[in-house]
Amino acid sequence: MTVLDDIEQIADLLETNAAAAEELGRLTDETASALRASGVIRMLQPKDFGGLEAHPVDFFRAVLEIGSHDPSAGWVAGVVGVHPHELAHGDRRVQEEVWGEDPDTWVASPYAPMGRARPVEGGYVFNGRWNFSSGTDHCQWVMIGGLVTDQDGNVTEPDAVHFLLPRSDYQIVEDSWDVMGLRGTGSKDLVVRDAFVPDYRTIETKGVTEGTGGKDPSRESVPLFRMPRNVMFSGAITTATLAMAKGTLAAYVAVTRSRQGRGGRAALDPFQLSAMGAAAADIDASVRHVLWDVERVFEMVSREEVVPLELRAEVRRNQVQASQRAAAAADSVFRLSGGGSLHRSGALQRRWRDTQAALHHVQNGSGPIFQAYGLNLFGHPIPAHVKI
Repeated sequence: MTVLDDIEQIADLLETNAAAAEELGRLTDETASALRASGVIRMLQPKDFGGLEAHPVDFFRAVLEIGSHDPSAGWVAGVVGVHPHELAHGDRRVQEEVWGEDPDTWVASPYAPMGRARPVEGGYVFNGRWNFSSGTDHCQWVMIGGLVTDQDGNVTEPDAVHFLLPRSDYQIVEDSWDVMGLRGTGSKDLVVRDAFVPDYRTIETKGVTEGTGGKDPSRESVPLFRMPRNVMFSGAITTATLAMAKGTLAAYVAVTRSRQGRGGRAALDPFQLSAMGAAAADIDASVRHVLWDVERVFEMVSREEVVPLELRAEVRRNQVQASQRAAAAADSVFRLSGGGSLHRSGALQRRWRDTQAALHHVQNGSGPIFQAYGLNLFGHPIPAHVKI
């Protein structure tokens, strides 16, 4: 059976556990175990460490399927599931440390360069606090962003570095994730205090972002690992968001099927039918557009071509537009679903809240990406803080 087949087998489990995850503030152990067993987190992992080296489109389809049943599970599957793609570019020693004994080891993030790393012999002394570590309760390592400083704390390198730390070297802040949407992701704060990080547990982001490689030359012959990081990580955020929109539409259809309005059955109301058709078209178009972009980038790297900035900017443009369009479609049907859908016990309002929350992720922010696309189109430099 394929990973998608396994995910179909756990669809009911995901839906059953979604409400419990919201109350718990993280994925339930049962959901995390089911995701682990499905193999979705190993889809982008190297074969020599127990991974599947799957086609990236297959991975994103898996995220879409999971997220349509449980938005938080889809989000965690996308975020945690994309980390092996970057870790594959790390030093062979850290890959061995993470996956050598257990290929099902999960690695959390976030990438935001909130940490400060002071060079010492053999590595760095690392400190910082980060928000939004999705799925972190179920992870044993973290890949976390920081900037290198001099001995006085002044930043010396503008490009972020990603640091790999085992669970013993960081603290999860338990009361840091009280939010209105995506509560089940458990995206808690992390704190690092004076942790020593060896040089080999670092990944410089520039080459990985551009798809031109990292510290493990053996990966350069595999098309999957030539995929630009921002196409992959942003794609995970996008497809998780699209999955939520699909799930919102499905929940709306379920509510509307049996709902009675003043004019009769809501399922026969022309305005409901029109809105549903338009929303379905927008969500479906968004999914197809995003997957088509991933396919054409993968075809390019399979020919051993470097993905140019122009195409990376176009892909990011399409990703953020897809998220915005699909979320707007979900919102349009939720507003027609009646007062009964506001009850917290219902799945529709939870899926709508999760979809709206997903738009707050920086990778779904459209303004900077649209601006960057336009600047590049007219031959102007893209601001350094906008990652394409």
